[in-house]
Amino acid sequence: MPTTTATEGAARQPRGAVTNRGDRARLTRTRIVDAARETFVARGYRTASLRDVATAAGISHPGLLKHFATKDELLAAVVESFEAENQALFLQQVASEDPGALAYSLLAQRNATIPGYLPLFAALTGEASTRRHPAHERMRARYADLREVSEAAMEEGILHDTVAPDRDPRGEAIRVSAAWDGLQVLEQYLPDRVDLVGMLEQHESTLALPVGWREPSEAPPRPVAAPVPPLPDFSGDVWALGPETGADVAGYRVGRERRARIVADATALFAEEGYGDTSLRDIAERVGVSKSTLLHHYASKEQLLRAVLAERDRGIQDRASFVPGNRAADELRALPRGAAENATDAPGLIEVYAVLSCEAVPADHPAHAYFAHRYTQTIDHFAALFHAAQADGDLPAHRDPEREAVWLVALWDGLQYQWLYDRDAVDVAAELTAHLDDVLPTA
Repeated sequence: MPTTTATEGAARQPRGAVTNRGDRARLTRTRIVDAARETFVARGYRTASLRDVATAAGISHPGLLKHFATKDELLAAVVESFEAENQALFLQQVASEDPGALAYSLLAQRNATIPGYLPLFAALTGEASTRRHPAHERMRARYADLREVSEAAMEEGILHDTVAPDRDPRGEAIRVSAAWDGLQVLEQYLPDRVDLVGMLEQHESTLALPVGWREPSEAPPRPVAAPVPPLPDFSGDVWALGPETGADVAGYRVGRERRARIVADATALFAEEGYGDTSLRDIAERVGVSKSTLLHHYASKEQLLRAVLAERDRGIQDRASFVPGNRAADELRALPRGAAENATDAPGLIEVYAVLSCEAVPADHPAHAYFAHRYTQTIDHFAALFHAAQADGDLPAHRDPEREAVWLVALWDGLQYQWLYDRDAVDVAAELTAHLDDVLPTA
C-alpha cells in the first residue's frame, strides 16, 4: 500500500486505472530491459551508460531511474531475461520426446548464438558475488533454482539410463552447472583452447558411465611413477611489480606496512565494487591517507591492480597445506585441501579473483592479459599432471588429459562462484574431491 498521500482526484480513480498504471509500468520495464540488452551488446556493459539506455528506450533518464536505480540492477534484469528463457527451454527439453536427455550443451549452443550474452553473463557472475551487490540475492536464487532443475534432470536421466545409477544427482547437478559457468568465462580468455559446447556434450556422454569407470582390459597403475611435473613459476611474470622503490626499500618498515595496508584495502574494494567502479580516491579514503600519499606508493590504479593480483598469487602459492606428491595423481587428488584452506583462511582472495576474472573478460581491461596468462599456465600445469597420471596408469585411457585440465580449472572457478553466493549449499573441496574420485579412480 502506498505511504504517500494521494490527491483527491487520484483517490477517486477506478481500480482499472491502477491496473493500467501497473501494466504501463511493466511495459516500460520491459522496454527498458530490451533497450539495455541491445545497448550493452552494442557498446559494452562498462562503456554504456544509463542515459544511453534511456535514449534507446525512448524515455527520460529520471524516468528510467524510477524503475532501475543503478546500472548493476539493470544488468541483472537483462541477464535474468536470458536465464528465464534458458530455464523454460531446459524444462521443455526434460519433458521432450527424448526422455532422459540432458540439455546443457543444447542451451550452451543457443547462448553462444546470442550476441553479447556470454560477456554480460560473465560480468554479472563475478560482480554480483559480493553480498552488497544489488543483484546478489537474485543470482543466489538463480543458482538455487538451477540446482533444483538440474538435479531433477539428473534423476530423470537415471530413470532412462542416460545417467549411471551410481551417480549422485545433487552432486552431479552442482558440478556440471559450476563447470558450465567456469567454461563460459574461460572461453572468453582462451577461445582457441576451450570449446564450451563440445566439452558439455562430451561430459553428458560421460555421465552414462559408472563413477570411476575404466576399461576392464586396462593395466593397473604402475608401482613406480614418473617424475611429478613441477609447479608453474609465477616469479618473473610480466605482471610482477619489480623491486621496491623510494621510501619503501628494505629497512623502511613504515613504508612497507603502509603499502601492505593499501594493497589489503584495495583488494577489499575491488572485491566489493570491481576495479572499474573503484577510484584511487575511494582507496585512499579506505586506507585513511590522502590521494597524493597513495600515489607516492602506487603511481596509478593499474599499478595498484598489479600489486593486488601479485599478492593474490603469493597468498595462493604460499599455502601451508601444499605437500608435493610422489605421483601426479596424488598431487591432483590433494588439490581439494588447498580449496578448503582458501575458503577458511583467505576468502578475500577468492572474492577478488571472482570479481576481477569476470570483470576482465573484455580484451581492453587492464587485467585481461593477466588472467589469460594465468589460465594458460594453470591449464598447462594440470594437463602435464594428467598426462603423467595417464602414463602411470592412474588416469583411465578414455579420458583426454588436455580436456580434463580445462574442465578442472572451469569446475574449480565455477564452484567458487557458487560458494560465494551460498556458502552453506556448496562445499568446494567436497565437490572437487568427488570429481577427482571419478576421474582418478583408486580401485
